[in-house]
Amino acid sequence: MELNTSLDVVPVVSIALMGILLFVLGANVTRHRAIRGATGNQMPTDPTDRMFIAQRAHGNAAEYVPTLIVLIVVCALLSDGWWVQALAVVAAASRYVHALGMLTSKTLAAHGPLRDLGAMGTYASGIALGVTAIAAFA
Repeated sequence: MELNTSLDVVPVVSIALMGILLFVLGANVTRHRAIRGATGNQMPTDPTDRMFIAQRAHGNAAEYVPTLIVLIVVCALLSDGWWVQALAVVAAASRYVHALGMLTSKTLAAHGPLRDLGAMGTYASGIALGVTAIAAFA
């Protein structure tokens, strides 16, 4: 096994964009908390509540983005194949599409096309990155 010691720009930009997304979604939750104030419900459970939607969009990104970032780094170090760049783009785009789908949803009780597309892209790229890491290491 030989390590690719230089990361290409596409995986790095994809990683950076996912990191930015995670922090922007977190800032959005903080914004909602500030709007609601100290006396408002800070832990809503209503799937139509805008703060609940913001919290879940951030939480969902926080569940997937770190693992995707690690997989992209591992794959970029173990392989110089074009598919690693393609998977990095799909992963980042999927996370943005999913977040947009959640934030524009009227309720989280029902799925929408953007949310579903983002979720499927996340699953597909994550699984493909995992398989790539194993195959490149073997």
